[in-house]
Amino acid sequence: MLKDLFITGTDTGVGKTLISCALLAKLAQQGLTVQGMKPVASGCRQTPDGLRNEDAVNPYAYTEPVAPHLLADKTDNAIDLALIQHKYRKISSQCDCTIVEGVGGWMVPLSNTQTVADLAVLLDLPVVLVVGMRLGCINHALLTYQAIIDSGLSCYGWVANQIEADMLRFDENIISIAQRIDAPMLGRLGYGEHRDIGSVSSSLSL
Repeated sequence: MLKDLFITGTDTGVGKTLISCALLAKLAQQGLTVQGMKPVASGCRQTPDGLRNEDAVNPYAYTEPVAPHLLADKTDNAIDLALIQHKYRKISSQCDCTIVEGVGGWMVPLSNTQTVADLAVLLDLPVVLVVGMRLGCINHALLTYQAIIDSGLSCYGWVANQIEADMLRFDENIISIAQRIDAPMLGRLGYGEHRDIGSVSSSLSL
């Protein structure tokens, strides 16, 4: 039975949050209790309750939309992976399925010594790879997939999300990636298609 998943992407801005929310919706429709967690978020806004990002539960939140390590190491809010693991276990124990969304891409630094990949390994979760479909995506998808496998984690599946409106040979690019990734394609989104959570959720296959 599917328990928890870690969502990563080939880059920032490729649709990780959209897919994470859609997965939560799909699992909830199946009668499961679900929770979303984004352990580290940048580009947050100030609220009466402190810094918040619209994506999900954020143990670490930073104002500037830059790589987290550039801010974490210069503040008293340095990222502690053990603390994230503790909060994840608490959340996961209270629901059927937890979707954990990474920040940026797979190798984004969280400190001078640790990356998003280190966090995923610590949580020991199967990974969903969101591929931003645009020029260069085949290389980015294959490099990220191989890095996931090399880390010792499994790739639960991948999602093709077209983020470049004038991308040439969209279908052929999908085929090229599918032939080289040993994981199922969970869904494909054309540019401007299915941008609401309900539509994306119904288009995904688990």
